[in-house]
Amino acid sequence: TLHDGHAALLRTARAQCESVVATLFVNPRQFESAADLAAYPRNEAADLDVFEAAGVDVAYLPATEEMYPDGFAASVQVGPLGEVLEGADRPGHFDGVATVVTKLFHLTQPQRAYFGQKDWQQTRVIQRLVDDLDFEIALTIVPTVRDSDGLALSSRNGQLGPEDRAAAAALWHGLQAAALAREQGERAPGRLECVLLAPVESESRARPAYGA
Repeated sequence: TLHDGHAALLRTARAQCESVVATLFVNPRQFESAADLAAYPRNEAADLDVFEAAGVDVAYLPATEEMYPDGFAASVQVGPLGEVLEGADRPGHFDGVATVVTKLFHLTQPQRAYFGQKDWQQTRVIQRLVDDLDFEIALTIVPTVRDSDGLALSSRNGQLGPEDRAAAAALWHGLQAAALAREQGERAPGRLECVLLAPVESESRARPAYGA
């Protein structure tokens, strides 16, 4: 299900490009289990309304069978960049991302492509993909769009209940505190990390999944 974070990508593309192609595909190769894939929220009609409101010229919504027909066996591997941080927690996830993005780039032939800052490691994976495979595509990274409580807009965050949302917002509070400390002159990475992690560590329902 698309949200205003996705719409921000579309609006930025509309402002910068003569024509805009939007792709919509829930990629099974990015999911760790069939249950997780089945539970992922979908609302194609609402998503098409978002495309229309943003002035999209062409919407491409391929079926899974079109993207991965019987016998499909190829994959794009991005190496160590996809194996650390979130990649260590979700083995194969970024290879799935790289594979589907490569296919979509070939199928739509964009000159520019727009991705959200929220998924920072993913943006680095795709930049590596573009550089290493010689795609003539300029990437634009659009700033994260946040809800009123500071949580980044995302399909998964939208499924959190009130208690989990409150706990998840601890990271945003930490980011704000670290940004303020830096503005006030703190430059030591270790101290900034401590400031950032303090709200997370004080929240019993929250814990960092991985570190830098």
